[in-house]
Amino acid sequence: MYTTLIDASQLQALRASGQPLLVFDCSADLMNPAAGAQQYRERHIAGAVFADLDHDLSDKSGTDTASRGRHPLPNPHKFAAWLRSVGFSNGMQAVVYDRQGVNFCGRLWWMLKWAGHEAVAVLDGGLQAWEAAGGAIETGDAAPRSAGNFEPSAPKRRLADTASVVQGLSGAQTLIDARAAPRYRGEVEPLDPVAGHIPGALNRPFQSNIGPDGRFKSAAALRAEFEALLGGRDASTVVHHCGSGVSAVPNVLAMEIAGLGPTALYAGSWSEWCSDPARPVAKG
Repeated sequence: MYTTLIDASQLQALRASGQPLLVFDCSADLMNPAAGAQQYRERHIAGAVFADLDHDLSDKSGTDTASRGRHPLPNPHKFAAWLRSVGFSNGMQAVVYDRQGVNFCGRLWWMLKWAGHEAVAVLDGGLQAWEAAGGAIETGDAAPRSAGNFEPSAPKRRLADTASVVQGLSGAQTLIDARAAPRYRGEVEPLDPVAGHIPGALNRPFQSNIGPDGRFKSAAALRAEFEALLGGRDASTVVHHCGSGVSAVPNVLAMEIAGLGPTALYAGSWSEWCSDPARPVAKG
């Protein structure tokens, strides 16, 4: 069972073994919501199904969601219904990837853990690594699949909400903000109506976890970097966030690779936090 990362050669071996497996392409573009599906149709790992950030991994209906902000989490039962519709079952290994440096596929990795499914891994290096290894590629829409039987169970990762983050401001909570430094400092804000960050949050842009080869840095390197960032703070107190709960997940995953997790995710993130002018905002 793969629970954090899987590399291209391991995925090829897993496919050849005949073990129950489903691969998900989570490619997306925050500025162009239609781009992910188009990229999938242009080319994707053979047999992969497409997971749309806005329609499958978020619920913008405004009712009965598990979080708020720009990308509200669907409740676990609605998420499970989508998983069944694309052929996913509880006994399967899930592998998720994108072509944007793990910016988006981590969302599905985390959501499956949150829905009680531990057997999910991120393809290290994404589609680029798969193609470089000679992996099979397809074009066009996904072939029809038989329905799966997935049912959610007790969460294996913690979802933090705004109330708990507010309470933690005066407690032992350690917030890590995954947005780019200029957004964290409040110098620019291209997506949300208010610039700045949650008071006390530390900044680690999610791209910091990826090496020049497009793959995650080693466990030892990640551990050293997170320990330096935490400065003696207890890793178990960490709550990750970003703009809308998507690009924070590479930090969640990196801490687990480093042996410092699991940690919590504030899925509403800055977009939910800044929606109420009564909540404090820091800059700089």
